[in-house]
Amino acid sequence: MANSLEFAKKFLPVLDDIYKNLSVTQGMDAGKKLDFTGTNEVNVLKTSTTGLGDYSRTNGYPKGDITANWETLKLTEERGKELSIDRMDNEEMANVFGIITGQFMRDWVVPEVDAFRFAKYASANGIKKATPAILTKDTIIAEIDEAVRQLNADEVPIAGRILYINSDLQPILNNAFARSWGSQSVVSTMLTNYNGIPIKYVPPTRFYSEIMLNDGSEDWGYKKSENGKNINFMLIYPEAILQVVKLTLPKVFTPDENQYKDMWKFQFRMYHDAFVYENKAKGIYLHTSTN
Repeated sequence: MANSLEFAKKFLPVLDDIYKNLSVTQGMDAGKKLDFTGTNEVNVLKTSTTGLGDYSRTNGYPKGDITANWETLKLTEERGKELSIDRMDNEEMANVFGIITGQFMRDWVVPEVDAFRFAKYASANGIKKATPAILTKDTIIAEIDEAVRQLNADEVPIAGRILYINSDLQPILNNAFARSWGSQSVVSTMLTNYNGIPIKYVPPTRFYSEIMLNDGSEDWGYKKSENGKNINFMLIYPEAILQVVKLTLPKVFTPDENQYKDMWKFQFRMYHDAFVYENKAKGIYLHTSTN
């Protein structure tokens, strides 16, 4: 198995780089991580206290309450795939095996991870939700401003927020602002930052309020669920969420190691989940379309 392990070690950075370059949610992976090593769940301590009261020169300090309880986060999603290609097919197509596995990551793995995370956040209890609407150039800015106002009102920290917008709305957002052009030789109308909040555009096929993961018996990947809505935009404070990926080394078997067929074989397994902290759910604002 030495050749397989060495090949796998070379493959892992390639697969990880594809994820980092193509995933729109990987930017929220940073920050404090909880240790899921050796287990599939961790307990997170949630605390709260009462506010100030009047100090009495006779009775002293007013008595307050402390509430502390544990929130259990448990990984639930185990996904996998096996790909094989005949030894001669791989040789005659200039070692297409590596190309196929990279395409598999781009076409299937990365979109599903993003879609799963957004749907998980959109369905979480306690997040702020706007009235579903179809946005136009005359309404989109006001709706984004309302999302910002709501997070400000809930005292969600300003620094670090990310505005995820359905890429179908990019032309509408561009047209919402009046612009004048000079004699520039290069023109870009893409808005990448709104009042200090970075904008990330999400492909519409990854931006649903609910999805269904197919088990692979008949269909692969995921699809929008029957009750799912297209998401217009989400304003997210990353400290409100936790993204966990347990990704083992990819298993690669040469045709000589494959005891069943004269084929290269690639096995991919992903163990992951995404969470919204119950006491930080107000750090997420969801705006969906009516369809």
